[in-house]
Amino acid sequence: MGSGGPMSQAAQVVTAEVVVCVGPGGVGKTTTAAALALRGARAGKRACVVTIDPARRLADALGISGVGNEPHLVGTPADQDPWPGQLWAVMLDAQGTFDYLVNRYATSPAQAGAILANPVYRNISAALSGTQEYMAIEKLYELTESGDFDLIVVDTPPAQHALDFMEAPKHLARLFDNRVFRLVMAPTRVGLRALEIGTQLMLRTISKVAGGQVVADTVQFFTQFEGMEEGFRARAARADELLHSQRTSFALVCSPRRDTIDEALYLASQLSLVGLQASTVVVNRCYPRYRPVSRAAAAALAGTNLAPLLDNLEELRTAGAEEDEQLARVTAALPHASVRRVPFLAREVCDLGALGEVAPYLGA
Repeated sequence: MGSGGPMSQAAQVVTAEVVVCVGPGGVGKTTTAAALALRGARAGKRACVVTIDPARRLADALGISGVGNEPHLVGTPADQDPWPGQLWAVMLDAQGTFDYLVNRYATSPAQAGAILANPVYRNISAALSGTQEYMAIEKLYELTESGDFDLIVVDTPPAQHALDFMEAPKHLARLFDNRVFRLVMAPTRVGLRALEIGTQLMLRTISKVAGGQVVADTVQFFTQFEGMEEGFRARAARADELLHSQRTSFALVCSPRRDTIDEALYLASQLSLVGLQASTVVVNRCYPRYRPVSRAAAAALAGTNLAPLLDNLEELRTAGAEEDEQLARVTAALPHASVRRVPFLAREVCDLGALGEVAPYLGA
């Protein structure tokens, strides 16, 4: 199956400044993201691939070690000609990114130091739902605004967490506007004595259950945090604008199986609800297509040692036909997306050489 949709859509994944790879688990998103970034480097771009997948498969796909929260330059393999561009890699450290933001928006080094040392901050930054996804957005925004890269490719976690990634900036804004958040901030602004009786009772109840020190640490944390929320809020808004801008393209990655197609199409429908659309669909691990053997050739091979190969050929043709049925569902549901088929390779994709074999299938 060839690509579909307008040429401008087909080229968008190549020309965008940011490409976000989304899709079900186990379909090759990390490989696709790394191969897209490698393609960019080969085209002369300063490309950076970022993974927020906690499985940490990016280093394996690139065949390197030492990838961390800061951009790591990936050198051209010795057996290849130097790339005209550059390939960089980042593996998200959510805690390190959160610490960076605290230092950035604190009004003084003393405020930053107090927050970083507070046990409530350590617990929130490590365990709060959505922290990983929000910090990923922050890292993406930081890399984009640095101006160091022409292309940034983001490898997201499996489907549901990818949706959390898209919504993370809005979730943070809603947190700061939440009544509970403002209630907890209240003691830092008006003093505990000035609070209404209901609020005082709530804090006393929490103190009995969780301990007075927990409440004291919490109130102290919000006291230290006061004045910084606007910086977080404004940055989250800019990050959300980046995701919805023409600078960003989305690549939906799947395999040609019914279950992953179902999940991918569900993800695409959920993206559309927040105003986002996949411009490219990458279908990994596709079978090759074979022509049927003529009756004369089949008759000549019957009864020979090659006869079992005819059965094998027919099985492959059946598998290919089933894949075509599934891919027809994709083109029908996403008529404006370019569909890119990546075949099974002769070897596992675990180094730059194998990534180089994937890259040509990802665009014109």
